[in-house]
Amino acid sequence: MDLSLVVPIYNESPNLRPLYDQVIAALAVANIDFELLLVDDGSSDDSFAVAQALANADPRVKVIRLRRNFGQTAAMSAGFDAAHGEVIVPMDGDLQNDPEDIPRLLEKISEGYDVVSGWRKERQDKLLSRRLPSMLANRLISRMTGVHLHDYGCTLKAYKRDVLSQINLYGEMHRFVPALVSQIGAHVTELPVNHRPRMAGESKYGIDRTLRVILDLITVKFMLKYSTRPMQLFGKWGMGIIAVGCISGAITLWMKWFQGLPMNRNPLLTLTAFLLFSGVQFLVLGLLGEIITRTYHETQDKPIYTIRDTVNLEDTL
Repeated sequence: MDLSLVVPIYNESPNLRPLYDQVIAALAVANIDFELLLVDDGSSDDSFAVAQALANADPRVKVIRLRRNFGQTAAMSAGFDAAHGEVIVPMDGDLQNDPEDIPRLLEKISEGYDVVSGWRKERQDKLLSRRLPSMLANRLISRMTGVHLHDYGCTLKAYKRDVLSQINLYGEMHRFVPALVSQIGAHVTELPVNHRPRMAGESKYGIDRTLRVILDLITVKFMLKYSTRPMQLFGKWGMGIIAVGCISGAITLWMKWFQGLPMNRNPLLTLTAFLLFSGVQFLVLGLLGEIITRTYHETQDKPIYTIRDTVNLEDTL
């Protein structure tokens, strides 16, 4: 199969049939063998009934119904796991993504890219509650991950199946997939896509998601840079804190020997003890992280590298 479209839905019953019609129209002229995976993330309206009716009428439509509302990342991950296409394209179910952009994403994939990320250049959302926080978040994510994209939050993206199958998603990490796959050497680019105003239903996004994104960004930063060498992070912090503690201790001794200040009345003594103890803790955390990292890779026989291509080595892998 050429293409799998993955659409997580939550209370989007008015939008599902128009979405189906638009997808069919957009792909009809492209001669693409595709499937449309609708993932019902615990909707409380009749979204599942509408999706089921579409699936009964068209075998290319597949429906997954989750037991409760697990969140967009979990719903998207369920769709990814069930997808059979060589290229996987997630998109929102609220009709704000334009299905006519899908062939353009596939053209970019055919140029040799592993990930093509949509960029809602003319975004049809409120400025203060959506566009401004998103702009700041995108700059922060780009700076921290080193993968510079204008719009990490755009669901409409195209992924080659082989790179997507090598990552696991948790929390709100679906938006960080381009950064995560860059860790394994994937070629990432972006493409301006159409963005349309919501016509039916209610937005599921709120300002509270910003905090969750920031927390997940810290995790992604660690995974990108230190997932296979945690001692490099905790060890540097530990050695730095111990060094400051030694300086504090030396000042304490100098004040006792040359200024006659008793050590038990000097607050620097307490600071020295605290810093030395904290530094040792960071070193121990680094050692534990190294042990956990080796256990993770060795027990699962999981390599710390990925291979893009081979020549005359297929029988030995």
